[in-house]
Amino acid sequence: MRADPQLLQTDFAVGQRVNEGDVAGEDAEGLACSGVVKWFDVTRGFGFVVADDSQLGDILIHFTVLQDHGRRSLPEGARIECVAVKRQRGFQAKTITAIDLSEAIEAPRSRGPDRADRLQLIASAGPWEAVTVKWFNRLKGYGFLVRDGDSADIFVHMETLRRAEIDEVEPGQPLSARIVDGDKGPLAVAVERTG
Repeated sequence: MRADPQLLQTDFAVGQRVNEGDVAGEDAEGLACSGVVKWFDVTRGFGFVVADDSQLGDILIHFTVLQDHGRRSLPEGARIECVAVKRQRGFQAKTITAIDLSEAIEAPRSRGPDRADRLQLIASAGPWEAVTVKWFNRLKGYGFLVRDGDSADIFVHMETLRRAEIDEVEPGQPLSARIVDGDKGPLAVAVERTG
């Protein structure tokens, strides 16, 4: 049973409305809820939690809400408590208030590199080479590059661009990249502007 929408609480009781300003310094209202991680794709930077309240459906978790907890991902089976807000396609976590890993399932290595693996990938990447932006979707947080004279897609994540202090890219824009052969194909692990 949902609490009265006018009720503002700061104790994060599940199912009660909270003022998100009490949690994340924002004025938007959210719903305190909890659930278990269904899956989380490290490469894409997001995943979903099955809410304890089945009426909420799955809750989107983006890696940016995990940064305050020193994490970039969550393992399957982890239990979280969060403040979620209703979006056009469902609920999305705006703030994570608690993470319990006691029932988490260790993710297999093939599900994507974690932060330590990314640093190792950079060390083992090839030399800088010329690439061009094929397309990039900021909402999804990823896109693809192509080498000059090669049509194979090279995956690039928004975090790779951010590390290079590149805020936006456009199709056809030239860049330089260091690339590794990942489990799912070529992956840009470092990029820089050219010119």
